[in-house]
Amino acid sequence: MKKIILITFLFFTFKQIKAQKVYSVDYASQADVKVFVVDYESQADLKVYKVDYSSQTGKNDGNWYFVDYASQADKKIYFVDYSSQADLKIYFVDYRSQAGWKKTSKKQLMY
Repeated sequence: MKKIILITFLFFTFKQIKAQKVYSVDYASQADVKVFVVDYESQADLKVYKVDYSSQTGKNDGNWYFVDYASQADKKIYFVDYSSQADLKIYFVDYRSQAGWKKTSKKQLMY
């Protein structure tokens, strides 16, 4: 019984840590988080770096890997047209070291 509880606990802990595999959905109703891409870094809640491999994703640190299928994603996102519609405002950065949260109050959206 203890093993089952431990395995379940570890599974959900691991699932939380690796919440950076994202899938872009076609409709807002399918999304876990609505995202708006801002023009300036200063406007962003999160600075995002698109990694090349799923193994490069981090612990909710802004390193995103876009998967091919919704079933592979930990979070489904929808890109909105206006910032007022967004749950989260992001800015894409050029280097992995630049990625990270600017507003930690929104961090729970990606867990």
